[in-house]
Formats: sequence, C-alpha cells, structure tokens
Amino acid sequence: MSLADFIDIWLWRFALAVFVVGAAWRVLAMLATGRPKDLSTPRASAAAGGWHALFSRFLPRREMAGRERLHVIGGYLFHLGLFALLFLAAPHVDFYRDRLFGVGWAALPNWGFILAAEAAFFGLLLLWLHRVLNPVTRLISSTGDHAASVLTFLVMLTGCLALARAHESLRLLHFFMVELFMIYFPFSSLMHSITFAFSRAAIGAHYGRRGVKT
Repeated sequence: MSLADFIDIWLWRFALAVFVVGAAWRVLAMLATGRPKDLSTPRASAAAGGWHALFSRFLPRREMAGRERLHVIGGYLFHLGLFALLFLAAPHVDFYRDRLFGVGWAALPNWGFILAAEAAFFGLLLLWLHRVLNPVTRLISSTGDHAASVLTFLVMLTGCLALARAHESLRLLHFFMVELFMIYFPFSSLMHSITFAFSRAAIGAHYGRRGVKT
C-alpha cells in the first residue's frame, strides 16, 4: 500500500469515523446530563430567553465593546474567512462533489479565495494575540487551546500551498493535516463550534425563565 493510498483511503476513513462518532458522542453526552428540575415560578418564557441568547450574542454589549473590539474583529474575520475557504474553495467543492455528497455548487474565483484566506489568517492571528496578551484569556488558555490554533493554522497554510494542485505531495500534506484536525476535533476545545449553540441557548433559557434580561 502506497503512502497516497494510506492518506487518501485508510486514514481518511478513520479520521471521518472519529470525527463523526466523537462529535456525536460529545453532543449526546452533553444532552444526556439534562438539567435539575427548576421549582421556581417562571416569570417569563424560557424558550424566548434561549432563542434571544442564541442570536443576540454575536456582538458584545455596548459597555464591553471597547474592551472586546480586537476579539470581535478577529473572530469575524477568522470564522467568515474559514467558512468561505471550507465550503467555497474550488478544490473543496470538487471534493464534496466527488467523495461526499455527489453534488457541487459554484466556487470562489482565485481572487475570492485569496481574500478569504487573508481574512482567515489575519483573524486567526488576532485571536491568538488576544489569547496570549489579554491577562484573562492568557490565564484560562490551556496547551490544548494553543495546539488547536497551531493545527488550524497548519491546515490553512498547507491548503494554500496545495491550491495550485501543481504537486501531489502538497495535496497529500494538506489532506494529512486535515485528517489530524478531524481526529483531534472531538477531544479538544474545537468542539465549541458545535456545542456553543446548545450552551448559549441553555443559559438564555435559564435566565429567561427568571425574567432576567440577557
């Protein structure tokens, strides 16, 4: 078995299984814990509080906007840029069509890919600087948080190198880094990209039931 076959077939299947099963297990385990029964008299709608918290926290409160400006700008640049790269880069669209979904969609032109990549890289750098320079985030950041940032950077970097599809080795290197990312994902803080919605809605419902404005 060649190295290419190992990366393209066997490691890919293993990484996909770990990613899907691991992420599903984490979500189901979180949901299975449930919540203690709330015996207080409801003062407002928990559902309304959950939905409000879910969609109203994409920008910081006005009182905190000045302190969180770097974090917010970096977060939006990184997440929107990464979303564009992940779902609209031409090689990814081809991969989804040929190996996952059987259908494709319109891809970004090269200039769009470059803009998205620059936004994602700059946003990731700002988030990492905020993590290491802010005394609070520096204190609560773990080795795993830094490892996730480094791994994400390497995935994006190898993806940019492989964009031209000029060398098969660059494509294999990028695919290998993606597979490492998928294996690491369920066991790391990267799971927040899935679980944030559940935790945010649960907190909003908890306070919404008590009539607390969030």
